[in-house]
Amino acid sequence: MIDVTGFLKRLALGRAMRSEELNETLLPKRLALPIFASDPLSSVAYATQEILLVLTLGGMAYLHFTPWIAAAVVALMTVVVLSYRQVVHAYPSGGGSYEVASTNLGASAGLVVAASLLVDYVMTVAVSVASGVDNIISAVPELSGYRVVMAIGFVVLLTGANLRGVRESGQAFAAPTYLFIAGVLIMVATGLLRYLLGHPPVSESAGLGIAADPADADLAGLALVMLGLRAFSSGCTALTGVEAISNGVPAFRKPKSKNAAATMSVMGVIAVTMFVGVTTLALVAKVHIAGDSCRLTGLPGDCAAYTQRTVIAQLASAVFGGEHSFGFYFVQAATALVLVLAANTAFNGFPLLASILAQHRYLPRQLHNRGDRLAFSNGIIALALAAGLLLWFYKADVTSLIHLYILGVFTSFTLSQTGMVRHWNRALRGESDPAVRRRGLTARVINATGAVVTGLVLVIVLATKFLEGAWLAVVAAVVLWTTMRGIRRHYDSVSAELAVTDPRAELVRPSRVVAVLLVSTIHKPTLRALAYARALRPDLLEALTVAVDRDETKALERQWEELDVDVPLRVVASPYREITRPVVEYVRSIRRAGPRDVVSVFIPEYVVGHWWEHLLHNQSALWLKSRLLFTPGVMVTSVPWQLTSSSRADHPARRAPGAIRRGEPAPAHLHHHRPPSGNGAGR
Repeated sequence: MIDVTGFLKRLALGRAMRSEELNETLLPKRLALPIFASDPLSSVAYATQEILLVLTLGGMAYLHFTPWIAAAVVALMTVVVLSYRQVVHAYPSGGGSYEVASTNLGASAGLVVAASLLVDYVMTVAVSVASGVDNIISAVPELSGYRVVMAIGFVVLLTGANLRGVRESGQAFAAPTYLFIAGVLIMVATGLLRYLLGHPPVSESAGLGIAADPADADLAGLALVMLGLRAFSSGCTALTGVEAISNGVPAFRKPKSKNAAATMSVMGVIAVTMFVGVTTLALVAKVHIAGDSCRLTGLPGDCAAYTQRTVIAQLASAVFGGEHSFGFYFVQAATALVLVLAANTAFNGFPLLASILAQHRYLPRQLHNRGDRLAFSNGIIALALAAGLLLWFYKADVTSLIHLYILGVFTSFTLSQTGMVRHWNRALRGESDPAVRRRGLTARVINATGAVVTGLVLVIVLATKFLEGAWLAVVAAVVLWTTMRGIRRHYDSVSAELAVTDPRAELVRPSRVVAVLLVSTIHKPTLRALAYARALRPDLLEALTVAVDRDETKALERQWEELDVDVPLRVVASPYREITRPVVEYVRSIRRAGPRDVVSVFIPEYVVGHWWEHLLHNQSALWLKSRLLFTPGVMVTSVPWQLTSSSRADHPARRAPGAIRRGEPAPAHLHHHRPPSGNGAGR
């Protein structure tokens, strides 16, 4: 018989892979780039827009600050990329910022980084998918009412692709990422060439004005500086995901560090080129965009009914000749697709980091387990659930989600670069080779610069975004940090409790084994359990029943005598018709009478095949076991009796474990023959 669940799982995820095949999943640079760098590359699609949205709060008068803010973002990205190249070479094991901070600044600092990054990875999925849906709606406004459904659907698709394995997801996502890069670069080159030839592209919003937000009108002095800093912090979304390569070094082909560093450099160059090009083209085409469409002036109709297109959409329309041109749809399709796929950076970074944390006992150990396709399946599913809940709660609105973003990134940037400075201090302390010292000093300068700059940006982000929603990300990170500390304390406590200190004391045999067989009625399961208890040869064996109904108990005693069983039947009174409490009290009384004895309780149980049969059987046994397991010195043994219906649920057991997953056919004789269910214990 075919295992439908196993078949569908294999169809969706592919055949299970052996642990030895892990090397076959390692990535060449051409696949590693779209897998680990799709987030910083795709952020070009909205980083410029975020800068413009903040500056236009004060009206159009402040748009001339855009080039300076963009230049600051580019300088920051250059410093961060150079800094993380040092991390890749110094810590190639894949811990990235977490490992750097833990090793050089202590476990608490490492957990701050880990908590910040885990929160930010969730935000990466939510923001990237929501932004991708925004671009789809820019091309097809009729889909606006399906925003949340589309966003959650994309998360489900990404989850399925990543469960199939890192390499397969990379092959699936490589083409859209490269098409997006090509589309944006062609758009920028075409638009700037037209500008140089005297025919600059003009956006659809170039003729519109923007009224200042009343709270930000007529800014001067400190208020103007704060507006610039807010725009800068929003533009820093271009840096999200830069650290993912440092977390994913083990996934690269050898030489791992060299290939990861090269991929990071390529990513930095492409991202800077695209960001500068899009920002320049937006200024040339006079793109005007506001957070509230009703602040736009010169609209022909009702402002509430007007849908603003994204910056990328307006540029593509202006450069390629309208919203019905092939170039417009190509750029929009590639942008929407890569923004959705940008979440894949988090789908690789989150499970890897969670796996390392689980290995260090800061998260549940299940997160360190690899699935059938050698991916960290539990981490992938956990990320998908968290991101899906965020998208549902915030209605997949980018503006609402963006305020929760990037805080964690700059926390990890700052602490990891500070940790790298301490790393170089320690390395240089005992180094006498001039060439090595020179390289170390240069690296220390780069990391120190990165620490100072990213620290300043972290302060700016906190100051400008905290009340707008970033406080929620802070709270989430603090809760996660506290939870991870608690999980580690629990694991440490359990390890200490279970550690063997005196093997001889642990191996001391109990004085006696007292076996107690629970009897409710005399039938085949009871006799099988009795036979099994006898076979174990306990020092003392007795049967136990609870007198809930006087007549039934007397009938049971008569039957027991008629069977002439040489095992005494003890009857425990239960005036309040309870079963669990009298049994537990009796078993505990045996322990009190002989503290060095072990009590072994045998409970006959039915094995059923239908889900609804579980509701009709074994309820008393379940309650009894749940109570007895908390009693020291008591062993609970379930003795199964297979009812006829259990054969319905017995099919997977006919084959070796994992045979379905591996795609192995069942032996022919098992299709028609089922071995008898009895185990002979009752003979």
